[in-house]
Amino acid sequence: MTPAPLMAAPLDLDHIRASVDEVLAAFLDDLERTAPHPQLPELVRALRRLVGAGGKRLRPLLCVVGWHAAGGAGGRGAALRLAASLELLHAAVLIHDDLIDDSATRRGRPTVHRALAARHLTGRGPDALRFGASAALLLGDLTLVWSDHLLRTARLTDGEYRAVLPVLDAVRRDVLLGQYLDLLSTGTPGDDLDSALAVTRYKTAHYTVERPLQAGAALAGAGPELLAACSDFGIPLGEAFQLRDDLLGVFGDPRRTGKSDLDDLREGKHTPLIALTLRRADPHQRSFLRRHLGRPGLRAADAAAVRDIIRATGARDTVEEMIETRRLRALAALDAADFPPPATTALHTLAEAAVRRSA
Repeated sequence: MTPAPLMAAPLDLDHIRASVDEVLAAFLDDLERTAPHPQLPELVRALRRLVGAGGKRLRPLLCVVGWHAAGGAGGRGAALRLAASLELLHAAVLIHDDLIDDSATRRGRPTVHRALAARHLTGRGPDALRFGASAALLLGDLTLVWSDHLLRTARLTDGEYRAVLPVLDAVRRDVLLGQYLDLLSTGTPGDDLDSALAVTRYKTAHYTVERPLQAGAALAGAGPELLAACSDFGIPLGEAFQLRDDLLGVFGDPRRTGKSDLDDLREGKHTPLIALTLRRADPHQRSFLRRHLGRPGLRAADAAAVRDIIRATGARDTVEEMIETRRLRALAALDAADFPPPATTALHTLAEAAVRRSA
């Protein structure tokens, strides 16, 4: 009698997350220890506070799972360094994003530009805010450099570099294009759902799920068919992730999300949630929305009224339906993909966590 094949051990996502954090901590320790100037460690410590303040580590997890999905063999040290470099890229994007939006909090703490301003308030007066913004801009750029440095020290072969770099080029292009599309429409939200979804696709879907998964798979030598399967799963899941983020930005509890529930409304973000609301609003509701969306001084009472209109138009329920549709599409693509069972199971877990989160 032929013995039943042994099932591969499941992937321990908590262990992967902890391993990525170890790589990041060691890398930041080295940056601080070898700093060529005594002022540089202050910026390293500011970055450490952001990276160490939490975060889901979704992109690094997807990267390492993608490596496993493509049959990565041997030690996964290179995959962990690639994953950690993606987390530093994400940190750079967060620093710049908070600066663009002038957000006050991130992960329950002051944003980098606000924290740097506060540290240099004495003796600078009103110039402290400008100093904080300028220093954060430089730190965001430095973090991009450090992300590249972390990758270059991953000891990839020439073939691995050639496979991975096009994916990394794509992820940087996509997220920056998404940021620019977001910037173009912020302050003047409209009822064009397609343009709002385009921002979602570029700013988040490619950058958060599809490309990290492809990066890990490319490192393991994935071919076009497997990379396409990563896209089939990653794009709808990434869209669902951002749609959930849009809901949390308006209806989330700041104590859990670590972000204000007023920022998106005060900035007038052109999200699918707002596009649907404006499309369905009656003239009186639309007039109210036009007066208050994008108003920096939006009061909590007026924000509550905006939320009431969003609910009344059914836009919130529709976005929930859009999330579910995309979740099911992603899971169907995952079940059709030729991934090893442990990778498939891990991706199921990550998909559920991404769309059902409350923070």
